[in-house]
Amino acid sequence: MILFLIEYFNLNNSIFNVVNYITIRSGLALMTSLFFILIFGPYLIKFISRFQSEGQPIRLDGPESHLVAKKGTPTMGGFIILLSILISIILWSNFASQILWPCLFIMMSFGAIGFLDDYKKILNNTSDGVSGKNKIVLEILFALIFVLWSTSLNLDNQKLLSLPFLKDVYINLGIFFIPFVIFVIIGSANAVNLTDGLDGLAIVPIMIVALTFALICYLAGNVIFSNYLYINYVPGAGELTILCGALIGSALGFLWYNAPPAMVFMGDTGSLSLGATLGAIAVMIKHEIVLAIVGGLFVVEALSVIIQVAYFKSTGKRFFLMAPLHHHFEKKGWPESQIVIRFWIITIILAIVGLATLKLR
Repeated sequence: MILFLIEYFNLNNSIFNVVNYITIRSGLALMTSLFFILIFGPYLIKFISRFQSEGQPIRLDGPESHLVAKKGTPTMGGFIILLSILISIILWSNFASQILWPCLFIMMSFGAIGFLDDYKKILNNTSDGVSGKNKIVLEILFALIFVLWSTSLNLDNQKLLSLPFLKDVYINLGIFFIPFVIFVIIGSANAVNLTDGLDGLAIVPIMIVALTFALICYLAGNVIFSNYLYINYVPGAGELTILCGALIGSALGFLWYNAPPAMVFMGDTGSLSLGATLGAIAVMIKHEIVLAIVGGLFVVEALSVIIQVAYFKSTGKRFFLMAPLHHHFEKKGWPESQIVIRFWIITIILAIVGLATLKLR
C-alpha cells in the first residue's frame, strides 16, 4: 500500500524513495508486526480468551506436569501472529509481485485448517480436533493449489532440486515435482506443529529459520549475488524477504507472551500456518534441502514421532520415553527451560550450517 501511495502521489524523487529498497521495507515490516503484537497483544489475548473458558485442552497422555502448569492457558494465538503479518504485508509489500501471493495463500489456508482444529478442540474440550484423515486431505488440497499456482508463474528451473555444497548440480524432479512440493509443505507444517509442545520452543526456531531465509531470499532475488554464489536466481524473490521480515517481527512479539510461563499458545492456527509458509518460501526460491538443514530441529521432532509409532507397532515397546522428542527429555528429568534453550542453540548452529551452504560450493 505504501509503495502504491508513493507512486500515486509521485513521491519517488523525495525522501520516501528509500521505501523502494527491499532491505528498508523488510525492516519496516519487521517493526510493524513486532510493535503491533506488543501493543495490541494483551487486548487480542483477552479477546480470544473470552471464547475459551478452560483454555487449550491438555493431552491426558502427556507429561503429568502439563496437566497443572499448562491448564487454562488460551490457545489460537496464531490468529494474532497471522493478523500482524497481514498488516505488515499490506503496508510494505509490492502487490505487483506474483511470487508473494502463493505463499500468502498457503499461510492463510493452513491457518484456516489450524483454526478449525483448535476450535473443535475447544468446543469439545478435548485434545482431539479435526480427524487426521480430514486434516491431511485439506492439506493436500491446499498444497496442490499452491503447486499449480506457483508453476503457472513459469519461473526458471522450477522443477530442479538444488543440492547444497555442490556447484551447478541439480536434480530434475520432472513428474515428481508436484508430490515433492506437497511433501515439503505438509511435512514442514506438521513438523513445526509437533515441535510446538513447550513454552517458546517452536516460535524461536521459526524466527531463526525465517531470518535465515530472509537473507537467502534477498540473495536469490538479486542477479549479481545469485550468480556470485552459484545459487538459482529467482526474479522477484526479494519480495519474500518482506514476508520473512514480517514473520520474524510477529514471532519476536509473540515470544513476549509465549515465554515461560506462557500467557497464550499459538495452537495449530499458528504452527501449521507458519510451518507451511516456511516450506512454501523454500520451494519458491529452490532451497528445500537447506530448509531441512536449518529446520533440522523440526525434522528430528517429526522423525521421533514416526520412529516411536513404527517401533511400538513392530515391537509393542516404546523407543523413546515419550514422543515428540522434547517430551522424552522431560521424562528424563530435564527442566522445561533447559530443553527449550538447548533446542534454540541447536537451531542457531543449524542456521549457520545452512548459511554455509551458500558459499561452500
